[in-house]
Amino acid sequence: MKKSDNVRIRKRICLILAVCWMVVIFVFSARSAELSTKDSMSIGILFGRLIVPSFADLDAQMQISFADKIDHPIRKMAHATEYAILGFLLTGSYADGSRKRKKIVLLPAAIGSLYAVSDELHQMFVPGRSCEIRDMLIDSCGVIAGTLFGFFVFIYWKSRKRLKLR
Repeated sequence: MKKSDNVRIRKRICLILAVCWMVVIFVFSARSAELSTKDSMSIGILFGRLIVPSFADLDAQMQISFADKIDHPIRKMAHATEYAILGFLLTGSYADGSRKRKKIVLLPAAIGSLYAVSDELHQMFVPGRSCEIRDMLIDSCGVIAGTLFGFFVFIYWKSRKRLKLR
């Protein structure tokens, strides 16, 4: 199999995974505020069990209070992470050695950021959810981070390997 065939296959797989990931993001965004809060609270409790040594000794109300206090950071980290994954996959679906390096970063970042905007607009129609500019910015920063990581993996790393082989 030629290198160009490998790149073509990788690009197709990343594109399929990126579209699937967009569907996952859409499904999470379509959940009501009540369900979303319940999910992040359960993650907060899990986080407490993993990180806080005496968490199991706390009464239920104290555990819920802990989860409530870290709910906001957990949600924002989830936003950034899910969009970083999207940025990485979009970069993998576009990057190859024949494209200009700026385009390899800018096009996937722009597509991911536009999807973040559309996702926040979609949340205006979900019960209890809202459209927040801050979330659009967090999502876009996640996309950019994932895109830059994807650039490093798909382009920079490959070029370093080629230089070492010479």
